Amino acid sequence: MKMRKVTVGGFALMVAFAAIAADVGGVKLDDKTSVGGQELVLNGAGIRTRAVFKVYVGSLYLPAKTAIVESVLAKGPRRIQLNLLRDLSGDQLSDAVNDGLKESNSPADVEAVKGETDQFIAILKSMGALKEGSVITLDFVDGATKIGFNAAPKGSVPGEAFNRALTKIWVGDKPVQPDLKKAMLGG
Repeated sequence: MKMRKVTVGGFALMVAFAAIAADVGGVKLDDKTSVGGQELVLNGAGIRTRAVFKVYVGSLYLPAKTAIVESVLAKGPRRIQLNLLRDLSGDQLSDAVNDGLKESNSPADVEAVKGETDQFIAILKSMGALKEGSVITLDFVDGATKIGFNAAPKGSVPGEAFNRALTKIWVGDKPVQPDLKKAMLGG
């Protein structure tokens, strides 16, 4: 009888953790998604803050869960999803991405993907005003980063090196926010 209580309690705890993993900052996240015809699972998610403001829920989807950065950066597919918690302009998001790339990558790596970064920034700026509740997806599939906005394709930027540099903003050695990195890596 005692063992049964432990088992039932453990099961209830696992269900509670599963529910928490799919609801971050009031944003309900899918446990799975499909990118390039492959099913990906939610690896982890957390809230990006800037000063005292909650900016977005950042989530990471991978073929299999991992807490190892090199496994995340291995060949795709993968998705980074940003669910906005406040209104932003395309310029604000572009500036944040540019700063994140510079902070999270070596100067040589940033320079190596300058053309791709410029293309990516132009796509972000073309989105105009980004409203609270909007969803931006950054899918790495077939050697390119495919950008989506509220489920509509907005453009594509070629190159594995660019996607590695972009992904490092969130999960690299010098991430934009250490506790967000930990959360996206399932910690």
